[in-house]
Amino acid sequence: MLRSGSLQSWCSGMSDLQKTPSANTGAPPDHGRRRVLAGLGLLVATPLLSPFARARGFDDPFTLGVAAGDPLADGMVLWTRLAPQPLAADGLGGLREAVPVRWSVATDPGMAQVVQRGVATAHPRWGHSVHVEVSGLQPGRPYWYRFEALGAQSPLGCARTAPAPGSLAEARFGFVSCSHWEQGYFSAYRHLAAEQPDLVFFLGDYIYEYSIKGEAAAQVVRPHGSGDCLDLAGYRNRYALYRTDPDLQALHATAACVATWDDHEVQNDYANRWSQDPKIPTAQFLRRRAAAYQAMYEHFPLRAQHRPRGANMRLYRALDYGALARFFVLDGRQYRNEQPCILPNGWRGGHVSAADCTDIDDPSRSMLGAAQERWLHAGFARSSARWNVIAQDLLVAPLVQRDPKDGHLGHWTDGWDGYPATRERMLRAIADSKLRNPVFWGGDIHSYWVTDLKADAADPQSQTLATEFVGSSVTSNGPPSEAIVQMLPNNPHVRYFEGRQRGYVSVSLSQARMETRLQAISERSDRLATVSTLKRFVVEDGRAGAVEA
Repeated sequence: MLRSGSLQSWCSGMSDLQKTPSANTGAPPDHGRRRVLAGLGLLVATPLLSPFARARGFDDPFTLGVAAGDPLADGMVLWTRLAPQPLAADGLGGLREAVPVRWSVATDPGMAQVVQRGVATAHPRWGHSVHVEVSGLQPGRPYWYRFEALGAQSPLGCARTAPAPGSLAEARFGFVSCSHWEQGYFSAYRHLAAEQPDLVFFLGDYIYEYSIKGEAAAQVVRPHGSGDCLDLAGYRNRYALYRTDPDLQALHATAACVATWDDHEVQNDYANRWSQDPKIPTAQFLRRRAAAYQAMYEHFPLRAQHRPRGANMRLYRALDYGALARFFVLDGRQYRNEQPCILPNGWRGGHVSAADCTDIDDPSRSMLGAAQERWLHAGFARSSARWNVIAQDLLVAPLVQRDPKDGHLGHWTDGWDGYPATRERMLRAIADSKLRNPVFWGGDIHSYWVTDLKADAADPQSQTLATEFVGSSVTSNGPPSEAIVQMLPNNPHVRYFEGRQRGYVSVSLSQARMETRLQAISERSDRLATVSTLKRFVVEDGRAGAVEA
C-alpha cells in the first residue's frame, strides 16, 4: 500500500480548500468562479468554460463538487451532479436536457497517467447526476479522478481502492452524522479531511429536511433560505445547498465514502410508511419518501443496484476492506414497524415509553425488517474478517431513562430501545456465529457514547458481546447533558458519555487493535474552528469492550 511519500501527500492536499470563504448571508454562493484547491501547486481547479458553453449561457456546472464511494478492491463509484444553477426553483440545477460527461481516472494527481476514461450521461430524470462504476483498478492504492462537461472541468478528486482480498494492512477511517446547515459550519468535515482517512462513513442526517422557525430562528447561524422539503425539487435543492459547502466538498474530494440514512433525509422520526404526524395519510407520505429517496441517490456515489424504485430503495449492504474488516451497513428506517406506545393523540414521534406499554416487548416487531435481519445474521455466519463493523444510524445500547414530564422510567421509542427484540436477535446471532471483533458505529443522538453491548441487557455482569462507539453531531444541537448524566448510574454498561461537544470520530485499525479518537471542534458557529481529541479508546483483538487509552 502507498501509505507514505509523494503520492499520499497529494490526497492530503485535496482537503485544503479555501480556508476563509466570505460571510454567508443565506443567499446562494457565487458560482461564477471556481474555488481554488489550495496546496495543490500542480492543479488550479478553475472552470474551463468553452466559448460555446458561455454563448449558451452556462456557468460552471460543477458547483457541487465530486465524490467517490463504496470502494472495492478493483474499483469504486465516481459521482458528480451538473448544476450550474444549483438552487434553481425547479430542482434541475439550471439544466433541462441530457448532457454527456467525460470522466477519467489516473494514477497521478497531474492526471498524466490516465488508466480509465469514458463518457456518461447526466440525465434530467436523475437530476443530471452521474454515477460511474469503475472497475479494473489495482487494490489498496490512491487514484485521482475528474469530470468534464459543457466546456468545463471539475475539481480533482482522490480516493483509494479497497485492499486486496486477504490483506490485513492497517487503515484509517472516520465517521460523521447529523450536520444541520442552519446550526453551524462544517468545520468537522474539514478537520476529518485533513486526517487523510482511507474511507469515511456518513451515518445519517446528512441533510435536515426542516428549516428552523419561530423563536428558535434567532439561533440560526446560516439559514437554509427555504422552508421544509416536501417534494423532489425541495429535497434536491436542500442537498445541493449542503453540497456547496467548501468543507463538505473537501472531505468528499479527499476520500471515498460509504453512506446510510437516518430520519432527516426524509422526515423527523418517520418509520417505514408512517409519518410521525398522524394527520398525514400513508399514501401522501410515501410520495414524499419517494422524492427524498431519489434525491439522496442523486447526491451520493451509490451503485445502480441502489437506485430507488418509487418509494423503495435498498441501501443496506456489506463491504469488505481486505481481510481486515467487513462493514455491515444497515438501514434502520425503511423497514421498521411503527414505533411502539403511540401517544393518545396518535403522534408517532419518539418519546419515553409509558410504564404500562406492552408493544415494546412484542417479538414480532422489527427495527430492520425480516429480510434485512436474515441478511445480517447470515452475513455474521459467513464473515471471516478480523474486525466486523456494524455501521448504522443510532445508539444501539439500551438506555433506561426518565420521562422529563413526569419522571417515570422507560425507554426511547424511536431508537433501538423501541425494538429490543431485534437487538436481542442480533446479539444472539453475534454470539452464535462467534463473530470476531464485532464493533458498532452510530450517530443520531448528537453526543459521544462508548458502551458495552451485553448478552443480557438486565445483567451488567453478563458477557460483553460487542463494543459500541457513537459520534456526536457535526453541528446539530446536543441533548440535555445534565439529565443524561443523572441516568448513567442506571446504565452501568455506558463507559463514556459527552453531549456538549460537536465533532466526529476517527478510527485507526490494525490486526491487533482498533484505536478510536473522539474529535471535538472548538465552536460550530466559527468557520475556522479548531479541533482537539476528547478521549481515545482501544479495543484489542479478541477482547470485547473499549479501554481508555
